[in-house]
Amino acid sequence: MFTELNSILNTSPDSFTQGEFILVSDRQSDASFLIHHFLSFYLRARCKVCFVGLVQSYSHYSAVSQRLGVSLAQAKEKGQLIFLEGLKESLSILNPQEADTGSQAMDFLRDPAVGLRSLYEFVRSGVSSSDGGEEEWGPPVLLVDDLSVLLSLGVSVGAALDFSHYCRATVCSQKRGNVVMLARCDGEEDEEDDGDDEGSERLLKGLSHQCSLALQVRGLPTGYCRDIHGQVEVCWRRRQADGQHTQKKLFQYKVHDKGASFFARGTSSAVL
Repeated sequence: MFTELNSILNTSPDSFTQGEFILVSDRQSDASFLIHHFLSFYLRARCKVCFVGLVQSYSHYSAVSQRLGVSLAQAKEKGQLIFLEGLKESLSILNPQEADTGSQAMDFLRDPAVGLRSLYEFVRSGVSSSDGGEEEWGPPVLLVDDLSVLLSLGVSVGAALDFSHYCRATVCSQKRGNVVMLARCDGEEDEEDDGDDEGSERLLKGLSHQCSLALQVRGLPTGYCRDIHGQVEVCWRRRQADGQHTQKKLFQYKVHDKGASFFARGTSSAVL
């Protein structure tokens, strides 16, 4: 958990806004450190967390969380964390040599016509409070790392956006919990490419219309710098009686082994 980022977002595990859809995106950079932040943040906040990991293995997330002072193993044992290891589930379905032990959450790999209904049902079940549990958890949280991977698995942009919409309606609106989704775009912002790049652009634009808070990670416009790893644009979107209001702030960041530092643009001597 990054305390400097909490200060920027005016939040803490003891006091945070409920009902938010948080979009994390990156372009020619790596925003995964923010996913690790939100995972450790909401576990510390004693939220019921459903994590759909489509990029890395469970052991990877566990090792990083351990450095941030959070044990995923303990969270799973207590029923606080529900984890879908997308890589392992996909392999059990796509590899005919493996036993068919994949969960129904990834049924769209068996039959594309099924769509993401089973994945949504996994999420809906994961964010629901368990009956008769030993501990009471706070508002539910869904984390997805990352949604754009579904496009490379044959899912259409429309289906991915429908999935995010239903997740937002269930978690944010019905249960007053939060959703955090990561989406990646590899091309330049103004490029009009064909294929996956075009799909990821449309996915990102669609998610941007749904979110209330967006964190966009990019490399430095000046190029590589040893002391500063990139920049994050934080965008708050608030709907009020006279329309939607947007506030943006730009920060530079450096990721450490056990945290990250954030600088207001122009305050770091490392970048002119």
